Order: sequence, then C-alpha cells, then structure tokens
Amino acid sequence: MKRPPTHPGKIIKEDYQNPLTISVTELASILGVSRKTISKIINERGAITPDMALRLSRAFDTTPELWLNLQKNYDLWQAEHESKAWQMVKPISSQLLHSLG
Repeated sequence: MKRPPTHPGKIIKEDYQNPLTISVTELASILGVSRKTISKIINERGAITPDMALRLSRAFDTTPELWLNLQKNYDLWQAEHESKAWQMVKPISSQLLHSLG
C-alpha cells in the first residue's frame, strides 16, 4: 500500500461528526468519555482502544471490529514506514522452530 491508511479519527470527524453536526462535547457525552479523549482521536493524536471501539460501534451502529481494524491498519502502516529497524531481524530457521515445538 503506497498511501497511508486513514486514521479512524478522521473517519469519525468526516463521516459522522460533521454530517451529523455533533460537537466534540456532544460526542464525548454520547460516548460517555471526556472531551479531551474525543478531541485527541479526531485530531489523530489518540488511538481507538477496544473500549472505544465498543462505544463507537454502539453509537454509530457499526461493529467494534471496524474501528479496531481501522486503527490496526493505520498503526501497522505507520510502524512499517517510520522505522526500518524491524527489517534487521533475521528469520528464525524452520528447523529451529520445529525443534522448539
């Protein structure tokens, strides 16, 4: 994938918050979390936790897996492109793995 996946906070903002004209404060109240928590997520400085995924799925009639997968895809892309240190890890030989199992 060449372009980074969209942060789930941007999806919340563009696909739900803006069209529904819900303020950050209102959304926080609906979800039962602090305004700061929602602000961090929609400004792409916070992540979707399993608890938040459950809250979002209930509020927006989606699945928690949707939100967790969006976050996972975003995080994995970021990790892969921010550092190349993981490429220095050498594969463990299948013979060694077999002897451990």
